[in-house]
Amino acid sequence: MSNFDLLIRNGTVATAADTFAADVGIKDGRVVALGEDLGGGEQEIDASGKLVLPGGVEGHCHIEQISSSGVMTADDFYSGTVSAVFGGTTTVIPFAAQQKGDSLRQTVEAYHACAGPKAVIDYGFHLIISDPSDQVIGQELPALIKDGYTSFKVYMTYDDLRLDDYQMLEVLSAARREGAMVMVHTENHDMIRWLSDKLLDAGHWQPQYHAISHSRAGEGEAAHRAIAMSRLMDQPILVVHVSSEEAMDEIRLAQDKGLKIFAETCPQYLFLTAQDLERDGMDGAMFCCSPPPRDAKDQEAMWRGLANGTFSIFSSDHAPYRFDDSGKLKAGPQPTFKQIANGVPGIELRLPLLFSEGVGKGRIDLNRFVALTATNVAKLYGLHPQKGTIAVGSDADIAIWDPDLEQTIEHAMLHDDVGYTPYTGIKLKGWPTTVLSRGKVVVSDDTLHAKRGDGQFLARSCSEAAKPLNRLEPEMDPARNFGAELIGR
Repeated sequence: MSNFDLLIRNGTVATAADTFAADVGIKDGRVVALGEDLGGGEQEIDASGKLVLPGGVEGHCHIEQISSSGVMTADDFYSGTVSAVFGGTTTVIPFAAQQKGDSLRQTVEAYHACAGPKAVIDYGFHLIISDPSDQVIGQELPALIKDGYTSFKVYMTYDDLRLDDYQMLEVLSAARREGAMVMVHTENHDMIRWLSDKLLDAGHWQPQYHAISHSRAGEGEAAHRAIAMSRLMDQPILVVHVSSEEAMDEIRLAQDKGLKIFAETCPQYLFLTAQDLERDGMDGAMFCCSPPPRDAKDQEAMWRGLANGTFSIFSSDHAPYRFDDSGKLKAGPQPTFKQIANGVPGIELRLPLLFSEGVGKGRIDLNRFVALTATNVAKLYGLHPQKGTIAVGSDADIAIWDPDLEQTIEHAMLHDDVGYTPYTGIKLKGWPTTVLSRGKVVVSDDTLHAKRGDGQFLARSCSEAAKPLNRLEPEMDPARNFGAELIGR
């Protein structure tokens, strides 16, 4: 009689903490045993010479989402999750993006209607708050947090999305009361607006000037300002898609002071530069994202931040727009840099890029790779230990990697609906060859075995990371501010 529904034999298991030889016994969709000579399974996988890693948790991606400029992403919840799972990711947390004037609750319901019938792997939702009305902050947001939507994103730029500092403080206060994690897009809106106006007035409209309009100084200043508001409110934040050494230094300084400031970076800031936006014709539009790629110095800074713990997580910020009139060129064949949809695809290549160039080149070790791509993401967003690790009781979301498999990236090998990849031609070593979701093989031999709707919605708990330090600034502490009660719990 078999002890397990599925048994993975002879592999090398790696978690965020340890690397060890072990068999993995799976029953009813969960890991139930780790050890040697575990007996038999109804199905067995020989992982000799392979790495057995937690399935990746993608904490920052845009799927079946309309941008603030009215452009729909190329990937819906089917193609987006298929692409993710072929890259070794087994859980995604995309955004339910509120449009100004819309109800948050209705926004969430609309995204569920898209995701439920299509997703092939498990998913949750972050909220995007663009209209923090009294109704949203006082009623809708607390109710949704209790329902398992325990993180949300706010923007310090974009005309249709940005919050002013007063609104930011209101949102941070609400997050503190309810225990939510706040993700912040940190760029100085008026610096971008001023630079953009001056560039366009001077006739500089091509894609490469997008990189000039989004300055390092603006990213660093906004990171500093977001951190100051976080400190005042005693509310942890996550600074998303950090691109520059200047912003990273602000984050590191805050962390060194003991503040709960978390941060992420993305593949585009390791593998692309501003020079990619200057490609022939309008090809540079394919590389436009915000913040933009910088230069080799900033790339090395991002690698340093991944290694030294400045960055807790590594996300794709998958924002896929086709290079045609449905996406990047919606405003015409020669749009100005202000009219180009911002974003690059990367959900399938997130893990292979980091594995090959990080683990393979000795920039980070295997355990740090697991932490950045799975464990820390699950912890920050209230999914651990159900997701993000290989441990008894955890969901059997597992990616089996061939560390020696070599691939040269071409879009034809990928599974998204974008039509191009900004990483064409990069040679990689190491690739996930078999992927399990809740104990079922969903990818093997480059074949998808999952069906539309196999993914399940994940209601998430409030994470420990989102809890305040209870280290109040003097102006917020009734013991030092003459008794004024300005903050919740």
